[in-house]
Amino acid sequence: QVQLVESGGGLVQAGGSLRLSCAASGRIFSINAMGWYRQAPGKQRELVAAITSGGKRNYADSVKGRFTISRDNAENTVYLQMNSLKPEDTAVYYCNVKTYYSGTYYNSWGQGTQVTVSS
Repeated sequence: QVQLVESGGGLVQAGGSLRLSCAASGRIFSINAMGWYRQAPGKQRELVAAITSGGKRNYADSVKGRFTISRDNAENTVYLQMNSLKPEDTAVYYCNVKTYYSGTYYNSWGQGTQVTVSS
């Protein structure tokens, strides 16, 4: 119903930056919250950052002051700017989008993009 295409992951040295993008398409009447989660090997998936349709943001304590989430409503795209990256940021990052279409709410996930931070 809803397709998410992620891009922007990769390998970076500690202290470096990466920008993740996630574009949503398909049966979308409105987009509510958009966010990024991550999952490191052997750990549970955790929320990194989220942004509501009204622009309210929340961040995991571990990324506050280093990561910034933003969205382009016209393009149905959410971004995650990651600065001052640390090795503990290494994980697969997943985009999550909550949408509404024809009386139904959808909770969609991207395919995941690997972020590796070397020390």
